[in-house]
Amino acid sequence: MAEKKAKKTAKKKPKTKKQKEDSKSTKKKTKKKTSSASTSKTKTTKTAKKSTKKKKTTSKKQSKKKSEQKKSEKKTTSSKKTEPQQKKVQRLTPAERKVFDEINKSLGDFFLPKKIIDELIKEIIDKKIPTKKIDPIVSRVIEDYKANMIDPSEACGIVGAQSIGEPGTQMTMRTFHYAGVAEINVTLGLPRLIEIVDARSTPSTPMMNIYLQEEYRDDSKKAKTVANQIEITQLHDIAEIETDLTNLVITVKPDLESLENKGLTLKQIIDVMKKIRKIDVSEKKGKSITVSLDSPSFKSLLDITEKLKSLKVKGVDGIKRIIIRKEPGEGYVIYSEGSNLEKVLDITGVDPYRTTTNDIQAVGRVLGIEAARNMIIQEAHNTLSEQGLNVDKRHIMLVSDVMTSDGKIKAIGRHGVSGEKTSVLSRAAFEITVNHLLQASRRGESDLLEGVAENIIVGQPVNLGTGAVELVMKRTKPKKDKE
Repeated sequence: MAEKKAKKTAKKKPKTKKQKEDSKSTKKKTKKKTSSASTSKTKTTKTAKKSTKKKKTTSKKQSKKKSEQKKSEKKTTSSKKTEPQQKKVQRLTPAERKVFDEINKSLGDFFLPKKIIDELIKEIIDKKIPTKKIDPIVSRVIEDYKANMIDPSEACGIVGAQSIGEPGTQMTMRTFHYAGVAEINVTLGLPRLIEIVDARSTPSTPMMNIYLQEEYRDDSKKAKTVANQIEITQLHDIAEIETDLTNLVITVKPDLESLENKGLTLKQIIDVMKKIRKIDVSEKKGKSITVSLDSPSFKSLLDITEKLKSLKVKGVDGIKRIIIRKEPGEGYVIYSEGSNLEKVLDITGVDPYRTTTNDIQAVGRVLGIEAARNMIIQEAHNTLSEQGLNVDKRHIMLVSDVMTSDGKIKAIGRHGVSGEKTSVLSRAAFEITVNHLLQASRRGESDLLEGVAENIIVGQPVNLGTGAVELVMKRTKPKKDKE
């Protein structure tokens, strides 16, 4: 009790003058702080209100814009959706729909490709086969389809390699052939097949088939203007270059007819010539061009004459020569000796959807890996069929898939597919045996013996076909029935 009273008395002790003054000053400070805080709060609330008002107005405008955009998008999507639906309805007639439903009934859960189903419908309607006979026909089609399917764990790689390699031995070593155009030579036969499989950076005879758009297709003058833009024209093609050794001056005499044919002017030629360093170019009477050197000497004069001869005035780099031919049902088509797909596709009048080149690497760079895959299939198939060899496209498709599986065009060789194999023995079996084995032993690599070549080397059964099956059946002696 005494302790509690002492505490109360201690609380009730009167304050000194200093303490009172200190307390007053602290109160004033707190009042000032609170007033400043309140003013700042009011300011912030006002600014916040203003910003919210602005935000509301902007949000309203944005919402209106978004709603308008959504409405327009809905309209476009609805129009887009209605178009394919109409097409689907137009595709199948009532008779075709009936046959289609019958085929689906008899198929059940079994899958058949759309192309086969379409052919079936067409044949059934053309031959007026009754609905009772559709079921046995479909069951027969399923049997044939199953017979043509690859068996599980079949050695499709080896079969594909054999089916391309064996006809390859019958191919001629003849490199040049007049492919459609008499004036342009194209590498065909075995050398071309080797080029495709090796994924060469540039083919030995690059060539392009440049198709034109509808406006330029039928008009010969327009086709010629497009051809002039594509074909490379050097200065020595359109002008005579003379060197004056006494005065150390070069005179260029352009041919007016060739200038007209190429669609060039003297001013354009002068502008191109001015790009060469250490020379002064001047026009003489509108007929010839004189070139004088900044530091005249015999050697520099000869060097500049050589530069002027090979100077590019117009055209696309890499395309040396062009031939325009009128094809039946197509109009004018441009065939070029040399290839530059990237630049040619930028020229107005060229149809970018049908223009082709035999440079597979260029197709991969410009149009992507899928286009390069299709080009490998097309080029390999064309070279084999040109020699009269019928190889199934599926084997070529397998090769092109292996070549383009990681997004880059790889060669089938030690620098590409076979060089990147995980198995040491299969790499050693292909090329440079000792080096592969030495490097593998240095790295401490291990071989899991999963492929064909390595299992044959070791003397084990291959993990393909019947060798892929690991199930073992216990054979027990049949029990004799008690008599």
